[in-house]
Amino acid sequence: MPLKLFEATVSSFDGVFEKFRSEAAENKANLILFLADKDPATSLSWCPDCVRAEPVIYKKLEASSDDIALLRAYVGDRPTWRNPKHPWRVEPKFKLTGVPTLIRWDNDTVKGRLEDHEAHLENKIETLIEK
Repeated sequence: MPLKLFEATVSSFDGVFEKFRSEAAENKANLILFLADKDPATSLSWCPDCVRAEPVIYKKLEASSDDIALLRAYVGDRPTWRNPKHPWRVEPKFKLTGVPTLIRWDNDTVKGRLEDHEAHLENKIETLIEK
């Protein structure tokens, strides 16, 4: 089964997250990837760690034969993300400190996570998927 992809911004997250959660039982793994927005001038993320991690994450997920859902959640531009009151920094479920952050979501809770400094490591991505 192909990778099921959901996309959300801060403003659209709640609705997309509800759909993601409602379909979670159908998948072997449900992942949320918090990413920096793309810079309109370059079409690249303003976050170098995101640029490094995204292709590795997608390669691993697309290579899996299991049903996997991925919710890509874009945190906003750099000033929006740097705000200490950013909704996903203060949200008790997520408590984000950096991007990219890849979260394993099971039974309506965070079951594992890869922070910005490790989200590009293939073996860690595999371990998170297999949990």
